[in-house]
Amino acid sequence: MDRPTIVILGAGLGGAIAAYDLRHVLGERARIVMVSKGDVFHFTPSNPWVAVHWRKREAIEVNLPAVMKRKGVEFINVAATRVRPAENAIDLADGRALHYDYLVIATGPALAFDEIPGLGPDGHTVSVCHVDHAVKAADAFDELVKNPGPIIVGAVQGASCFGPAYEFAMILDTELRRRKLRDRVPMTFVTSEPYVGHLGLDGVGDTKGMLESEMRQRHIKWITNAKVKSVDAGMMHVEEVDETGAVRANHDLPFAYSMMLPAFRGVEAVRGIEGLTNPRGFILVDRHQRNPTWPDIFALGVCIAIPPTGPTPVPVGVPKTGFMIESMVTAISANLKQILDGKAPTNEASWNAICLADFGDGGVAFIAQPQIPPRNINWAASGRWVHTAKVAFEGYFLHKVRKGEAEPLYEKLALDLIGVHKLRRSTPSTPAQEPRA
Repeated sequence: MDRPTIVILGAGLGGAIAAYDLRHVLGERARIVMVSKGDVFHFTPSNPWVAVHWRKREAIEVNLPAVMKRKGVEFINVAATRVRPAENAIDLADGRALHYDYLVIATGPALAFDEIPGLGPDGHTVSVCHVDHAVKAADAFDELVKNPGPIIVGAVQGASCFGPAYEFAMILDTELRRRKLRDRVPMTFVTSEPYVGHLGLDGVGDTKGMLESEMRQRHIKWITNAKVKSVDAGMMHVEEVDETGAVRANHDLPFAYSMMLPAFRGVEAVRGIEGLTNPRGFILVDRHQRNPTWPDIFALGVCIAIPPTGPTPVPVGVPKTGFMIESMVTAISANLKQILDGKAPTNEASWNAICLADFGDGGVAFIAQPQIPPRNINWAASGRWVHTAKVAFEGYFLHKVRKGEAEPLYEKLALDLIGVHKLRRSTPSTPAQEPRA
């Protein structure tokens, strides 16, 4: 019997780890094919460091074809243009059609800079969403150093990734203080969150108090419940609303340098496919990371649809953090093994989160079990140790990618020791959740 073909769409954090884990769990029982626009893995969490010259891009990159070949994964360095679920096929940019038995979508998001006039690297603000953006942000930072002026950092309406904005604001503060320029650079944090430290998660532990205190200490002003209306060269137009959504104030904020995280949407290859995506183009999944309409399609990471944690005056999305994404990978691999064994899938990702937010000379760490409240564990702490831990994690994760390993034994043992698991462990008192579509 021919082996089934499992196609992984996307080679980022989730896609790369999924390829390694599927090969480890399934052995040679399946043909595994990775489709990616580009053959280099970038460790996205290090982009803020690239933007202030604390890292060169080469230090956070891994060439994937050689690793994938070693792991027995076919690598196609061609962009996908359209998924055709009814035909179990993917159209590629070179004109080919790739057929699959099972599809794992791990594309990450499309960056919706175009939804706000003047936003983004093609407009008047910089970005740390991609290493290419971070390199350009570093060039812009060099110009700021030559001609110091106001900085605006934050996240616009509809954004769902807030951690890098906080990190970058603090890293900029740290670097400017080291250069003895901080006194010449007023800073404002502009965010769609209802309060500082919300993070799209209604906070974790006392992230509100911790991050407000950190900003006061660093003389960073903030505007919450903010909608960025447009950005001109050197001027950002921001509407601040109250708890009811009524306009409280309009701000015209001058800047010499600004990094604003955009809203995300699904990539064009999947956007608008009925039954597969929501109106923003994010993949609908059930509690087994499986699409309810097309059960041979699984999805993980930033590309999946997750409802907001609750209503907010300005739209705020839910982040999909690294460990949470790895838990989705583990669930998908286990479920595909069950399917190949002729069984129904039963595994659920825990959606637990372990996060390290680096501030250059300190940081905040938190554990949320699960990431979406209410939680069994809701813990946050701060200190200089977080920066050291983030540096160590960067090296460790890049080592995993270069070695082609999803979860080394010592990682699993360490996670078991602290009680953080990738799969949900149901008990008679904790029944399985309803679908997460």
